[in-house]
Amino acid sequence: MNSMIHRESSSTILWLSGWSMPDAVFDRLRLLLPEYQHLSVDYREAETPEKMLLQTETAVNYLRARALHGPLLIAGWSLGALLALRLAAKGFADGLVLFAATARFTRSKEEIDRGWGDAYVRKMMAGVVQDRLAVESKFRQLMFTKAEWAAKRGESLPLIGSWTTPALIAGLQILRSEEILSQLQNINYPVLLVHGTEDQICPYGAGLELMAQLPKAKLFPIHACGHVPFLGREEYIADELRRWWHEQ
Repeated sequence: MNSMIHRESSSTILWLSGWSMPDAVFDRLRLLLPEYQHLSVDYREAETPEKMLLQTETAVNYLRARALHGPLLIAGWSLGALLALRLAAKGFADGLVLFAATARFTRSKEEIDRGWGDAYVRKMMAGVVQDRLAVESKFRQLMFTKAEWAAKRGESLPLIGSWTTPALIAGLQILRSEEILSQLQNINYPVLLVHGTEDQICPYGAGLELMAQLPKAKLFPIHACGHVPFLGREEYIADELRRWWHEQ
């Protein structure tokens, strides 16, 4: 678990990153929120889905054992958002900030506006074993719209290759199997949903679904944006997060 503590704060944010990404992707956003204590989970060497899930719960239990004086926010992106929802369903949070979130990644053909088919994810798992660089590169291409690529937004991402092959497979296995849809009504905490309207990985329909089923959710759409709604918009997102949390 990584930590970044700027000064005494009333709230803590636990950051959970997306598939194949180190938590450094959140660095600029965290720096713009100095009033919070920041910690994150490092999935880069998780050997199995079980170990990845255990890491998230261990991090939360660590924070709770420290008897935090203020509330705990869990901020998750993509895979990390799914894991954040899982923790919240168990009562491990006071609020959620979810980027490009879904309560179930793999979907039927009838729900393709909210996720991907299981066969595609299984194909990715096989591809990771054969040529992980090609799989990660193709995945990154899908993260941004054509306009975002033209604006060179993708160049701000950390370099490819930070996760081990077992960790990549473990993350994909979680995306295949984890389902929080049936538990959303039990997540009675404030939830800020930040979602790109042109997201090709976790489609905007998944965000609308969460908004409809989470009792205390607020949807903050980022128009003409792909799968990384915070990248290049950190000041804007930090202001919105701060304003939203102060209202709670």
